[in-house]
Amino acid sequence: MKKIFVTGLLATALAGCAGTANYAEVIKAPAPQELAGVWTTSGPQSWLVSPEAKASLIITRAGDTLDCRQWQRIIAKRGKLDRTGGEYYNVTFKNENYKIDLTGGEMKYDHMILHRVKTPTTECMAYLKSVNGDYIILQPTAPARPAATSHKKSGGAAMRNTKG
Repeated sequence: MKKIFVTGLLATALAGCAGTANYAEVIKAPAPQELAGVWTTSGPQSWLVSPEAKASLIITRAGDTLDCRQWQRIIAKRGKLDRTGGEYYNVTFKNENYKIDLTGGEMKYDHMILHRVKTPTTECMAYLKSVNGDYIILQPTAPARPAATSHKKSGGAAMRNTKG
């Protein structure tokens, strides 16, 4: 009887140590370059409700996340990137914890397989615009090169006409 009681106390204590992160207490971890960006499902996923459903995970370099799922409506959940024990997790504002496993160019997230894409879906982009610009997701793009004009030489510094 005593062994059962001690075993129960030990199991309860260990279960408390392995608890999930609380959104309010999570200190946002910056995302490494290979993790930051826009990730989305491609093709049907058994974990999603319909073959037409899509899931996206957007991760900023600062560690902000957006879990954006769409089928008949958009469900978007803000979150934070959490690094615990060398593993990365997305902790949503609803205190949902999802492990992020990156192998090669493939991300395993919440029983789904996601691949990196350049931009979010149109529906998720509309959500991003609706949050008043305080949630910057996309990396700044390089400025466009000015078009070459016919009066400039391509070999270096500009030359002045010295004829008088």
